[in-house]
Amino acid sequence: MGNTNDSIIRRLEQLNQIGVALSGEKDIDSLLERILLAAKEITCSDAGTLYQVIDGKELQFSILRNDTLKFAQGGTTGNPIRLPNVPLYLPDGQPNHRMVAAHAAVTGETVNIQDAYTEAGFDFKGTRDFDARTGYRSQSFLTVPMRNHEGDTIGVLQLLNAIDPASKAVRAFSQEDQHLVESLASQAAVALTNRQLIQQLEALFESFIDLINEAIDEKSPYTGGHCRRIPDLAGMIGDAASKCDSGGLADFQMTEKDRYELKIAAMLHDCGKITTPVHVVDKATKLETLFDRIHQVDARFDVLRRDAEITLLKAKVQALEGGDRQGIESAQRIYNETLAQLETDRHFLHKANLGGEFMKPEDQANVDRIAAYTYADKDGKETRFLSEDEASNLKIARGTLNDAERQIINNHIVVTIRMLEALPWPKHLKNVPEYAGGHHERMDGKGYPRGL
Repeated sequence: MGNTNDSIIRRLEQLNQIGVALSGEKDIDSLLERILLAAKEITCSDAGTLYQVIDGKELQFSILRNDTLKFAQGGTTGNPIRLPNVPLYLPDGQPNHRMVAAHAAVTGETVNIQDAYTEAGFDFKGTRDFDARTGYRSQSFLTVPMRNHEGDTIGVLQLLNAIDPASKAVRAFSQEDQHLVESLASQAAVALTNRQLIQQLEALFESFIDLINEAIDEKSPYTGGHCRRIPDLAGMIGDAASKCDSGGLADFQMTEKDRYELKIAAMLHDCGKITTPVHVVDKATKLETLFDRIHQVDARFDVLRRDAEITLLKAKVQALEGGDRQGIESAQRIYNETLAQLETDRHFLHKANLGGEFMKPEDQANVDRIAAYTYADKDGKETRFLSEDEASNLKIARGTLNDAERQIINNHIVVTIRMLEALPWPKHLKNVPEYAGGHHERMDGKGYPRGL
């Protein structure tokens, strides 16, 4: 009696230790492998299989082990399982009660079989064929469904050939074995469900971030793909820094948690750009707002050319009336010179509008000269050729953004910080706002917005 109690206590302690180990495992394949190996250990089973339910329709072989045949597939072995999935339902839609694993999954009931060769309730033809090929003798089976908190079967744990520790002979699975494996299956289902839920939530979270980034990238063909590239580049830089074995980064190391935190920060680094106006993000020329105002400038040049032509015609009429031939020639010369100058000025403003070259002070002065031209508007009022805003934009020394627009662009990082700091980050992601919010800071303290 004492030995029996000691055995039960020892196996319960094993079960508790296994439960603790399962709760700490983060990799799905490793978790599935631990579940099967633990079940084999507490029942002294020679072989076992762990199936996962796929879309509520099939059982997929996830882990296979057979100690006698030194056979291991799935999990962390690197050996893929090439067996076909087991259907849970027949072609006519009826539950598949012929296969023991499918039956356990569909009914949610444990199946304990002493000898597969004498069992009449299930189809073991595949088992017999396997034995015939390998010389193995499949005998006792214990098939236990793994059910989650909602009562859905998410997997099946199947053990084969329990071994008597003393005689080493194959024995039937006892009721004690069955209860222990059912308890393990329950713990395993909780651990597996938790890990799957965490992965699903992470996938959903990252997909939501991708949606935001796609919307930002769609704003401009000039920065398209930027939000998708940065996480890869950040990861490469982080890995390279971790590999440094000398210099200031010799002691720098990144854990998997650190890498994931950096990845999320990199994915969200420009989320504040979602508030930046498209016409600023995508400002291709100096005069562009909702449209490129250079076309309005061209229309004004047309007005100046029209005015020059009117002036020419008036001068010719006056010269003809007075018989002044030289006056006609002079008026024509002035007109030709005026048109040539206007065309030169027009080409200059078109080039300046592109912002492709640094604008020298003499070019900025040339903009002011052209801006001082006047023309009569639709009300007959004399109006400066270029407004102050147009002249100011055309005189931008480098690029196409003026100071106010550059501030709007730079403000995206302030918005990013404000957005991210408003979120209730879990402990393992608490540094995301700091990492994402510091991507425009510089080592010399001249970055923004904090000048760190």
